Amino acid sequence: MYIIIGILVGLILAQFFILWKFQRQVKDICRQLAFLIKNDSNMLISREFDFGGIGWLADILNEFLKVRKKERVEYLGKEKMIADTYTNLSHDIRTPLTSLDGYFQLLEASSDEETRKRYLKIIQERIQSLKEMLEELFTFTKLKNDSYQLELTKCCMNRILKEIVFSYYDEWMRIGITPNISITEELLYLNGNVQGLRRVIQNIIKNGLDHGKSKIKIVLTRAADHMVLKISNQVLHPEEIDASQVFERFYKADAARNRTSTGLGLSIARELVLRMGGEIRADIIKDEFEVKICFPIWSK
Repeated sequence: MYIIIGILVGLILAQFFILWKFQRQVKDICRQLAFLIKNDSNMLISREFDFGGIGWLADILNEFLKVRKKERVEYLGKEKMIADTYTNLSHDIRTPLTSLDGYFQLLEASSDEETRKRYLKIIQERIQSLKEMLEELFTFTKLKNDSYQLELTKCCMNRILKEIVFSYYDEWMRIGITPNISITEELLYLNGNVQGLRRVIQNIIKNGLDHGKSKIKIVLTRAADHMVLKISNQVLHPEEIDASQVFERFYKADAARNRTSTGLGLSIARELVLRMGGEIRADIIKDEFEVKICFPIWSK
């Protein structure tokens, strides 16, 4: 009888001890969580034992903390990227703004009609450059927002490419460039965005005009279940271009520094291509800079 009572008392004491340890562990986990909420730390939840679901709870909390830490790092990275974007663009905008102010003063001081017309033309060009810079900033910021959805529909690459080539023809002729255009007769469709595709191609061509010399080549072909678009141009100083960095924001070769370029054009092109399920890369082949884009052909 006394033995049974002793065993029962021992079991009750053991239960009280386990309950006390369990409560102490829960309070300790709560204290650790409170500390981690208030402080930016890489610490994880620790525990003294795993029974009673404590181990499972601690593991789940640690996984949650790792996810939150990763999200915070990504958020801070994007925040810094946007801040850097505005800082760099503010520097780029200052030059045309200063130039505008100067030409407005010259316009006011001039009484010669021809001179005033020339100043007005320059002012209009500077204003257009500013509009393009701000549009690039808006597009880049929008594309970096994870919640932004690019509406995709069935698009014909041949037609879009021909329209863009035709729109640039007069400019190429004016600066003495004879483009080499080769577009397959087979109509190639993709799941894309018409405005996005135009922006991609236009940004690549504009980059070629900024860095180019006297030749531009555009080729659209089919390769199995993919379409391949190559846009290349001669460059004055191929050794100054780092093909592995051209899609990074604010990357500019020296030839473009003297122009009203934000350095966001090719970065925007890459973001748009990726959002349409394509691939994009750049290479320097002898004295030519080539951008190659691949899209899956529409199969629905």
